[in-house]
Amino acid sequence: MSTLHILMAQMNTLVGDFEGNTQKIIDALTLAEREHEMPIVVCPELTLSGYPPEDLLLRPSIALRVEQSLTTLCAAMQGSAYLVIGYPLKVGGALYNVAGVLHRGQIVAQYRKQCLPNYQVFDEKRYFTPGSEPCVVTIAGVAVGLTICEDIWEKAPAVQAAQAGAQLLLNINSSPYHQGKRQERWDTVSARARDAGIPIVYVNQVGGQDELVFDGGSFAVTADGTVAAAAPGFEEGAYWLQLDFGAQPARITGPAPSPPQQELHATWQALVLGVRDYVNKNRFRGVVLGLSGGIDSALTLAVAVEALGPERVEAVMMPFRYTSRMSVEDAAEQARAQGVTHKVISIEPIYDAFMASLQDEFAGTRPDTTEENLQARCRGVLLMSISNKKGSLVLTTGNKSEMAVGYSTLYGDMAGGLDVLKDVPKTLVFALSRYRNSLGPCIPQRVIDRPPSAELAPDQKDEDSLPPYDVLDRILALYVEQDYSAEAIIATGMDREQVHKVLRLVDINEYKRRQAPVGIRITRRGFGRDRRYPITSGWRLGG
Repeated sequence: MSTLHILMAQMNTLVGDFEGNTQKIIDALTLAEREHEMPIVVCPELTLSGYPPEDLLLRPSIALRVEQSLTTLCAAMQGSAYLVIGYPLKVGGALYNVAGVLHRGQIVAQYRKQCLPNYQVFDEKRYFTPGSEPCVVTIAGVAVGLTICEDIWEKAPAVQAAQAGAQLLLNINSSPYHQGKRQERWDTVSARARDAGIPIVYVNQVGGQDELVFDGGSFAVTADGTVAAAAPGFEEGAYWLQLDFGAQPARITGPAPSPPQQELHATWQALVLGVRDYVNKNRFRGVVLGLSGGIDSALTLAVAVEALGPERVEAVMMPFRYTSRMSVEDAAEQARAQGVTHKVISIEPIYDAFMASLQDEFAGTRPDTTEENLQARCRGVLLMSISNKKGSLVLTTGNKSEMAVGYSTLYGDMAGGLDVLKDVPKTLVFALSRYRNSLGPCIPQRVIDRPPSAELAPDQKDEDSLPPYDVLDRILALYVEQDYSAEAIIATGMDREQVHKVLRLVDINEYKRRQAPVGIRITRRGFGRDRRYPITSGWRLGG
C-alpha cells in the first residue's frame, strides 16, 4: 500500500508580490517537512504572481521574476517534499499558465493549462496560450496527474490524465466566490472524478483581490465522486489529507466536510473578507463612511467593523434640514453599540455657500434634483477631505439596485474608494441586516423596519420614484444577471410599464457605473469586470 500525505495550502496571496508569495510557499513547505517524510504541498493557481495578475503578465520583467522565485524555492527545498505551485511561464513568444512540480531543488514536471476561461470575470485568452498534453508524475509509487482550475469544468483534461496513467488528480485553483459556488464546485469535481475513475484533490486560493473574493474551501473527492474531506471557507490555512492506495478504491482522510452553509452566512463572510483585504492590502489606516441612519450605511458599518475592528472605523453623520431626528438617533445608537468613532457635521452652511455662489446660474429656475444632488456632493466633499487628511479609505454605501437604475449621485454618495454593497441588491441588504442582528444586537430594528429614503426632500421615499424593491430586484436579476430581454421578463408576469422603465434606467446609467468605485462581487454577475457595456450606445429596452 502507498500512502500520500498532501498539504492543501489554502493561501491568501497578493497579486504582484513575488517575494511575499514565495515566502508563503516556503513557510508551507517548512511546516509540511516538519510533520511528514515525503509530503506533497499543493498551492493554488498562479501562486507566485497571485491571481488575477491581469496586464502585469504583459510586463517584460515577468519571466525574470518567475525565474528568481523558482530559484529561491529550489534553494529552500532541503528535504524530500514535493511542491506543486502555479506560475506564468514564458516559452518562446508564448505565455502559459503552469502547474510545476518541484522536488529536491529541481523542477521535475510542468503542466500547461488547457482550458482558458474567457467569460464573466475571466479573460485568460488575452494572456495565455493553451496547453494540450497531460502531465503525470510518480510520487511515492503513485501516478499523479495535474490540472488547473478551468480544466476541471471540462471533461477532457481529467479523462486525458487518467488515460495517461494517473491514479490521482491534483487540481490547483483560483476560483472566485459567488452565491452557491461551493455546491457547484462539489458537483462538478465529483462528476469529473466519476468520468476519470480516480480521486481528485481540489486546492483553492482564499482572500480578496480588488472586487473578487476567493473563498478557499479546498476539498478532496473519491473516485466515485464522494466529497471525503474539505477545508473551511474564507480562511487561510494548511489542511492535511492522507490518501491510501492499494485497496480499491483509494481511501481519503482529512478535515470532515462541513454541512452546507447558509447562503447568507457565506455572503456575509465574503463581504467581510473582501473589505478586510482591500483595505489592508492597499495599506489604508482605516475607513470612514457616512452613517445616515438608513439601512445601507448601517449594514456597511457592520461589515467594516467585523472586517477591521471598531478602532479603524469612523462614522460621520452629516445632517441637513430634511434629515429626521430618527435618523440622527439611530446612527448615534449604532455607532455607540459598535464602539466606532462617531462625528456629526452639518452640511447646512456648506450647502448654503454653494447655493449663494450659484444663485445667478439658478435664477429663474425651480428646485429639482439639482439641489438634492448638491446635498450629496457636500457630503462627498467632507468624506473625501477626511480621507485625505487621515489616510482612511472612504466606503460608499450604494447597493446594487441603486447602482443599476442610477439612484445615486456622481461625486456625491458615489465618491469614495470601495462600495461594499455594490453587488448586493436591496432585498439582500435587508436579509443580511437581519442575519447580522441574529448574531447579536447591531443595527437598530427601526432602521430595518422604516421605508427606505435618501432624505433629500421632505417626506421622500425611495418607492416614490422606483418600483417596490422586491419587484425591482426581480426585474434586475433577470436583466442584469440572466440576460433576459424586456419581453422575456414581461412573460414571467411582470408589469410591462415597470419593466420598460427599469430597463431604460439601467441602460442610460452605464456612464455612472463606469465612474463608480470598485465593489465586492458576490453574485454571478456584478457591475464590474464581468459586465462591460458601452456608455455611448443606441441599444435600448434590453432587447
